[in-house]
Amino acid sequence: MTEQPEPIVQITRYEVSVLPENDINRSVFTIYVENRGDDRWAVVRRRECMNAKGEWSYELRPSERDDEWLADHRFNRVTALELAKWAAPRIVANGHTAVDAYRRTHPA
Repeated sequence: MTEQPEPIVQITRYEVSVLPENDINRSVFTIYVENRGDDRWAVVRRRECMNAKGEWSYELRPSERDDEWLADHRFNRVTALELAKWAAPRIVANGHTAVDAYRRTHPA
């Protein structure tokens, strides 16, 4: 009888937001931390990617990414999650931050 390999389970993406999962505005104010292989994680929102300074820029096509760009836009998992948590309350959409959106839909 042939031995069957054990299934591999891997986390490839985290969602980071100050808004709860069922909030109507969550998708607009969510950042993703995505595994790009070899313990290199990207902090992304829509088509933008965060650099080491916490700035957003358009994420280049894979063929356009040089070593310098990758070094500035790829992190280990812990650093990527820290950057995403730092940025989550600061996201701005339609002139409002994620915290503004939270306060509108979850008054104290």
